[in-house]
Amino acid sequence: IVLVSGHLDSWDVGQGAMDDGGGAFISWEALSLIKDLGLRPKRTLRLVLWTGEEQGGIGAKQYYQLHKENISNFDIVMESDEGTFKPSGLGFTGNAKARDIVKEIMTLLRPINVTDVYSSADGTDIDYWMRDGVPGASLRNDISKYFWFHHSQGDTMTVQDPNQMNLCAAVWTVVSYVIADMEKMLPR
Repeated sequence: IVLVSGHLDSWDVGQGAMDDGGGAFISWEALSLIKDLGLRPKRTLRLVLWTGEEQGGIGAKQYYQLHKENISNFDIVMESDEGTFKPSGLGFTGNAKARDIVKEIMTLLRPINVTDVYSSADGTDIDYWMRDGVPGASLRNDISKYFWFHHSQGDTMTVQDPNQMNLCAAVWTVVSYVIADMEKMLPR
C-alpha cells in the first residue's frame, strides 16, 4: 500500500482551504490523474483524508489501530500538511537505501525544478507508521506565506494558486505512482 493523504483541520475559524484542504486536494488529484492516465501500478494506492488532527490526531490513531496488523503491507505513507505553495521537494524518513531510491525518483521532477529530499518527514497523521519503521514522506514547499493564513478566517480558496497546486499534485502523483509500481517495496 502506498498511502497518500491530507486532512481538514482549520475549518473552525475559516474554510481551511490551504490548511490543510490543499493537502487533501492534491492527494485526491494524484490518484485521479493516475486513474485518468490509465496507469495501473503493481501495488495499491490508497487515499486517506484524515480528521481530528488538531484534536490530538485521533483520526490517524484510529486508522493506525485498525490497520497496524498489516503494517508490512505499507510501502510508504505520505502526508501534505504545509499548504500547497510552490513545492521544493520531499521530507523523507527511512533508511539510507530507501532515501537513495527516493532521491532517484525525485530526479524525474527536474523539469519542474522540484528535486530536493530533506532530512525527515513530518506529519501527525503518519507519525505512528514512521515510528514503526514504515518510510514516510511529506511535501515541502515555500511556507513563507503559510502563517499569514494558518488557522485564520483568511484561509480561503483565494489563497490557493492553481499553478502551484498543480505542481504539488505533480510531485505527489509521480512519487506515489513510481513507488507503487516498483518491483520491490522500499527497503526498511
